[in-house]
Amino acid sequence: MLTAKDVMTSPVIAVGPDSSVDEVGDILLSYGISAVPVIDRGALLGIVSEGDLIRRAEIGTAPQHRSWWLRLFANNAALAEGYVKSHSEHVTDVMTKDVATVVESTPVVEIATLLEHNRIKRVPVLRDGQIVGVVSRADLVRALVVARKRWRAPVSQDDSSIRLEIIEALRSESWPSTGRSDVTVTNGVVTFSGAYLSEQERKATLILAENTAGVQAIDDHRIPLDMTYGVV
Repeated sequence: MLTAKDVMTSPVIAVGPDSSVDEVGDILLSYGISAVPVIDRGALLGIVSEGDLIRRAEIGTAPQHRSWWLRLFANNAALAEGYVKSHSEHVTDVMTKDVATVVESTPVVEIATLLEHNRIKRVPVLRDGQIVGVVSRADLVRALVVARKRWRAPVSQDDSSIRLEIIEALRSESWPSTGRSDVTVTNGVVTFSGAYLSEQERKATLILAENTAGVQAIDDHRIPLDMTYGVV
C-alpha cells in the first residue's frame, strides 16, 4: 500500500513567518504551485494558498463594507479579522492556521479521503512535528500514472489463472450479483454468460476484467436479469 512518503513532494518550497504577501505571490507564480507552507525552524505555522489571496483590497475583491444597520448585528472581531486578512502584507496575517496534516506512514487512501472531505488540494507531511513533504492532488495523479504503466506491462498468465483471479476479484467486491454470471477464459479471451442486474454492474464487471493481467479481449453474452423472466 502506498503511503505519504512514497508520493510526497520533497524538499518543500516554503516561506518563513517574516515573509510578505509579495514574496508568496512571486513564489506561487515562479514555481507554478497553488500554495506554500509557512514554517519556523521546520515547524509548520500555517499555509498560504491561492484561496487566501483572492479577497484582497489591491484588486478590489476585499469583503465589501456593510450598511450601518447590518454592522449592528455583525461580529466586530470577525469584521476586523477580515480586514486584516485582505489588507495586511504580512504572511502570518493571511495564512490559514488550522492546517490538516499527515505523517509519512499515512496510506494514500486516507490522504485522498482527507483531501476530498476537506475540499483542499494539498496536505503537509510531518515527521516529529517537522514538515518533510507535501502531498497534493497532482502527486496522487502522478502516482496513478506510474501505477497504470506498471499494470499495462505485459504479463503472461494461463487461462485458468486468469479465470481464478477474475472470480476472486468479483467475490471481493460488494456490487456483483453473486451466481448471476459465468466466466470462462480461452486464449486470454474472457467470456461472460448469464445475467446482470444493472448496466452499472455490467460495466463494472468489464472494467474489472480489463484490469486483470493477461486478458486479451472480453466477450460479453450476458442479458439483463428482467429479460430472463420472459424466457420460456
